[in-house]
Amino acid sequence: MQSIKISAVIITLNEERNIQRCIDSVKDVADEILVVDSFSTDNTKKIAASLGVRFIEHDFEGHIQQKNWAASQSEFPYVLSLDADEALSEELKKSVIEVKNNWKADGYSFNRFTCYCGKWIKHGDYYQEKKLRLWDKRKGKWGGMNPHDQFEMKAGSMVKHLKGDLLHFVYYSISQQLLQIEKFTDIAAHERFELGIKPSVFKLMISPTFSFVKNYFFKLGFLDGFYGFVIAVNMAHYTFLKYAKLFELHNNNRIEKQ
Repeated sequence: MQSIKISAVIITLNEERNIQRCIDSVKDVADEILVVDSFSTDNTKKIAASLGVRFIEHDFEGHIQQKNWAASQSEFPYVLSLDADEALSEELKKSVIEVKNNWKADGYSFNRFTCYCGKWIKHGDYYQEKKLRLWDKRKGKWGGMNPHDQFEMKAGSMVKHLKGDLLHFVYYSISQQLLQIEKFTDIAAHERFELGIKPSVFKLMISPTFSFVKNYFFKLGFLDGFYGFVIAVNMAHYTFLKYAKLFELHNNNRIEKQ
């Protein structure tokens, strides 16, 4: 039986509404709480400092880059990574404490349960997203494609799944989501452009429709009522904007070269 110490690592930018809930949820399981902040202009720093965490400010170069840098600053190799709008459920806390006292795998995943505009979403892509958020940082690193990061374990690593939910308080209003969509589709389009990914008329036309049908019908989003419909529409809107902006970037680049 191997007992280990855990560093809870949280990245932030203007998270005064969420940060205390996040920190409070990991106090019973973490031996270190590290907040890496991208120079917030609200009360994030003040709130975090009042809770006695280790607080570091670091320039934001991208979600993947920031999370890898933040993990590199942790005191312990066993990292519990959370976004500021997330928190551990009581059941998940118990599961983390159990594996902390009997660490057997290289990483542990758990389901994420999303609260959207005050409603817990039980269908669609938002429901029971499996997230790998507890791991030995020597066994992998953050990857994926900005702004959507994911932790990637080295080949041969063992990952187990824990009981309990990672509670996700994603948006407090539809307007907040629309602002985030505008920001994230800019990042996603530029990331693809820099990687040389070509735009596709097929994806521009078909992917948004497929996204809506999948979320609203195949994954039963309609059972979540009004907000289930809003989520499906906004996710389709995200998909459309991502590819439309990629087309625009390539068109502008072609015109500049003429």
